[in-house]
Amino acid sequence: MDKNVAAFALGLLLFGLAGVGHSCLDPASAYRFVGAVCRLTYPAAVVLNEKTTEVIKAAFQHAKYPDIEGEKSMSFIGKLKYGLHNLEIHNLSIGKSEFELRENVGIGIDISNVSAVFKGTIKYSYGSALFTVGHSIDFEIESKIDLVINSKLYCGEGKVAADTSDCCLTFHKLKLLLQGDREPGWIKRMFTDIITFTMRLVVKGQICKEINKVADILADFIQETAEEFLSDGDIRVDIGVTSAPVITSNYIESYHKGLVTYNGSTSVVNASVFNPDQLSEDRSLHFWISDDTLNPLMTAAYDDGRFIRNISGEDLRFLFQKELSTARPELLNKWLSSEEPLLKTWSASVPHLWTTTQGTSVKAVAAVELSSAKQDTPPVLYFETEVEVVVRASYADKNLILNCTAVHISISKVSTSPDISESLNAYLQEAVEKIGIAKVISYLEPELTALMNEQGLHLFDLINPEVTPQNGYVLIHMDFGFPHHLLVEFLRKTLD
Repeated sequence: MDKNVAAFALGLLLFGLAGVGHSCLDPASAYRFVGAVCRLTYPAAVVLNEKTTEVIKAAFQHAKYPDIEGEKSMSFIGKLKYGLHNLEIHNLSIGKSEFELRENVGIGIDISNVSAVFKGTIKYSYGSALFTVGHSIDFEIESKIDLVINSKLYCGEGKVAADTSDCCLTFHKLKLLLQGDREPGWIKRMFTDIITFTMRLVVKGQICKEINKVADILADFIQETAEEFLSDGDIRVDIGVTSAPVITSNYIESYHKGLVTYNGSTSVVNASVFNPDQLSEDRSLHFWISDDTLNPLMTAAYDDGRFIRNISGEDLRFLFQKELSTARPELLNKWLSSEEPLLKTWSASVPHLWTTTQGTSVKAVAAVELSSAKQDTPPVLYFETEVEVVVRASYADKNLILNCTAVHISISKVSTSPDISESLNAYLQEAVEKIGIAKVISYLEPELTALMNEQGLHLFDLINPEVTPQNGYVLIHMDFGFPHHLLVEFLRKTLD
């Protein structure tokens, strides 16, 4: 089993609604090409919205406000030329954020009571051809703003993108404070009118532009994070979208290809069994993962030489301490007491995976060789065993748990030195069932957990995750806490 199998669902969470695809179909047409689906329900959107203000703050702080120059004819002083320079934002705070899922449209976000102080310098001159007076004044503008963003999700250039151009700022307060308020009253009144008008245009334009830019950066960040998560060596999973997401008042649902790529070869999904009715709305987050994705992952892991294990030393001796009903043949006793006994095992054929309501079944042929790590002698024993097991997975206390039941075990191609004894086959069959399968699980659980944690799974607050096997696919349901570490990393990259 490869880490991509166990980590696939988390990768989709990181991936969210961004993805690359060759084409975008309408959802009904796209279903048969789906390898994985992510349904994010309204409660999950509430969790994500808790940190919307942090992203909006980043947009305000990261916005670049250009210098503004203009002129105006004044009857009593002649021509007034002015420039606003070095505009910066300070003391930014945001009251609250509310959102609405709008069916077949997008996501409406209302950010209220944004308080900020804009600081800069006014350079101005006035006069006529006979005389000119010039000054420079530092200024502050205290502001209170409401922000409304009507974001539309669409499928463009092969990916799901957010159009945030429908962006509106409402100013409830714009109070100009000139340096020490020492300038003449007419100067303040004049610049209050000029700056109020100018700031409304500039701030709205730059903030809305920056929000759109930050949305693009966020999509790229999620895309890169997901691709990195679902890549291991030469094995990659293409989770590009097959269509634009479906939005209802209760959830957002995205459709992903789930194609496995290894050494230039890519799997195919063209007869998916997905149907939206297979997913519910009772948890925050739902994943649907097809056998058409999981089985090629198994094949890629086999082709990459991942199903190989050598066991020796105390680990080997402890392995054979388990009491079996069949007596251990003398052949094996002598081998275990020899110098540096070594057990080698590997997958002798491509494993096959399929899922039913009973669990995920795996059928494989494993080769086993007993030899010596020190002596260059023929193997003491070689045999192959065909094993079919049913696995049910769960996740608790940040650990992957695999419950495995053997359905079929057979022994073949037994070769020994000296010749085989009659009791050897019976012993090997019982050993595979009671020692071998348990040993494989004891390796997989901690190693897959460690691999997923390397990708940051332990940083997520996954609440009561459930894995439900169905015919041809697996469902994963959970609630979750906000992945704060991703926000921190995103903001760091955005503000660099």
